[in-house]
Amino acid sequence: MGSAMEQHGQKTPSVGDEMAGRSLSDFHMRLYRAFHAQKNCLRPFAASLGLGSGQPKLLSYIAVHGSCTQRELAEYFEIDPSAVCRMLDSLEKDGFIACLPASDRRTKVIELTDRGREAIVAWDERCAAAESAMLDGFAPEERDLFGDYLERARTNLKTWASKERSEADE
Repeated sequence: MGSAMEQHGQKTPSVGDEMAGRSLSDFHMRLYRAFHAQKNCLRPFAASLGLGSGQPKLLSYIAVHGSCTQRELAEYFEIDPSAVCRMLDSLEKDGFIACLPASDRRTKVIELTDRGREAIVAWDERCAAAESAMLDGFAPEERDLFGDYLERARTNLKTWASKERSEADE
């Protein structure tokens, strides 16, 4: 008969394994779980609007910044331009955006259509409700600090990744 952990399909840590599995409860997992919970609140609503994964953020950017290019979207969200291209193709096909020729033939200027504006208004309302639920019980100062902490964490990760890329290139 094995240990209780082994009976439940869990590995019994051996000497030197004190750190094994630590990532299950560290900050990256807390952030992941919070993101996943948020996604579970928002993704079905996006689907009800006819929007796929990642598309609402593109509409939000266009709504705030006005017409823009695929490159601007990719840079702002730090995602692959080809992924942006696929999302934009779908958004255009479904009538959320219009893609117009720009000054050079390889660039398109993207604008919201009436359907896109209606969708982003509904999306913003849903996001505000999700944010309210997420921050329930937080004092205004805690909300500000939480936002600052998330931005600092993002900045730190970007710096770290940049440093690692630089070291790999050396």
